[in-house]
Amino acid sequence: MFGIGWPEVIVISLVGVAIFGAKRIPEIGRSVGQALRGFQDEVKGKSDDVKSQDVDS
Repeated sequence: MFGIGWPEVIVISLVGVAIFGAKRIPEIGRSVGQALRGFQDEVKGKSDDVKSQDVDS
């Protein structure tokens, strides 16, 4: 996993909880997930539009 071991993951998680608090971590994860999903949809939508334009021409 990118050269990061379990001890590093645990330390990063603890720092995240210390900075943001336990209640905000799920909200942040949900927001990041929605942003990534929206980005993927836009990328897929753009490539579909290019393909359909090539076929129509």
